[in-house]
Parts: sequence; C-alpha cells; structure tokens
Amino acid sequence: MRRKWNIFLICFSILPGTLSPNMLNQSYTYLALGDSYTIGEGLPVAENFPYQTIQLLRKSGLNFHAAEIIAKTGWTTDELQQGIDHSLLQPKYDMVSLLIGVNNQYRGRSKDEYAGQFEQLLQQAIGFAGNQQSHVFVLSIPDWGVTPFAEGRDRRQIEKEIDEFNEVGKTIAAKHHVHFIDITPGSREAATDESLIAPDKLHPSGKEYSKWAKQLADSIEREIH
Repeated sequence: MRRKWNIFLICFSILPGTLSPNMLNQSYTYLALGDSYTIGEGLPVAENFPYQTIQLLRKSGLNFHAAEIIAKTGWTTDELQQGIDHSLLQPKYDMVSLLIGVNNQYRGRSKDEYAGQFEQLLQQAIGFAGNQQSHVFVLSIPDWGVTPFAEGRDRRQIEKEIDEFNEVGKTIAAKHHVHFIDITPGSREAATDESLIAPDKLHPSGKEYSKWAKQLADSIEREIH
C-alpha cells in the first residue's frame, strides 16, 4: 500500500451563485490530514472526499476556501507526522479532519504504538483548529478487507484488526471531545457493491467518498449554524 510521495494542496474556485447573502462576508478554511483515503488514490481530484465536502458546503451557502490536504498513499501515523512537520501550514483553520491508521494495521504495527501517535496527531489537529475541539472531525478507518485486493488474505482477521484500531481512535476522539464519524460500516457494503470500489480494486470510488463527504459536511454545517 506504499506508493510515491505526494503532498496535495487542492485549489478550486468558489462557484458563483452558491453563497447566501448572510454568508458573503464570512469565509472558512478546511485542513484534511490523512493517507490514500484522503487524497482519493486512483481517482480524479474532484472525487476525493475533501473536495466533495467543500462542494456540498458551498452548495449550502457557505463560503469555503480550497481544502488543504496533507496526505500520501501508504502513510502511517508517524509518516503523516513527518509530512506535517515538513509542510508550511496556516496558523489556524476553521475545520480539520483526520483519517489515518490503515497502513499501521496493514504493516502489522501495534495498537499501542498507534494510540500514542494518533493521539499526538489529534492534539495537533485540535491546535490547527484554534483549540476548538468541536471543529475537529476524526473519520474511522474503512475496511479494505472487503475489496478484491484482499483476495487470498484472512478477511475476518482484517475486519477484526480494523475494528480494534477504530476502537482506539474512537476512545481517543471521545477523550479529546472531537467528532468521530464512523464510515466503516458503510465501507463494508463494497463486499456486495463493486461500484463503491475504485478501478485499482483497493480504494473507495467517488461514489463511496460522496457518502463520507455528506456525513462530514453535515457535521461541519451543524457546527457553523
């Protein structure tokens, strides 16, 4: 699950006519931290979940700038940390999302190591959000064990380990009073619906990402309103 190094800064213009009059003087920023699931590996940029989230928010009348994305396919928690350390970021963002851990599980790393590194990343995410915990959104790790890529592997073991890693993330998210969006059950629908899987037979399709984007956009809207 390791591929070439990429840090993505995704920029797109604000669509005219999508902003309500009472929101014209207020603009928002969004930082997405993660791995291949955040960049939308193997898909056009417009199909990843941060991009789709921004489009949904704009359609609802909110003036959001381009999503800033710090992510790379194959990154573990410590590699995301290195990516953050080597990136020039704004002092503060209005909203921050964090989705990381699948490569820790894939490489057989321990849950204890994950817990410590994930909590450090989450504390940074809270800092990026100006210490507003309610403006930070953790997304759970999807289950890649249902994909064709996992053929010949122990799918039940993958499911078990994904659930264990997600329990760690959920517990730490609750400890720090941030949102935890559980997209894992939905990701398992790909076992019987190949339209939810990207052409690489491993990552989600734009259709699957649209479900994540809807949940995230709804949560962000509730915080703003």
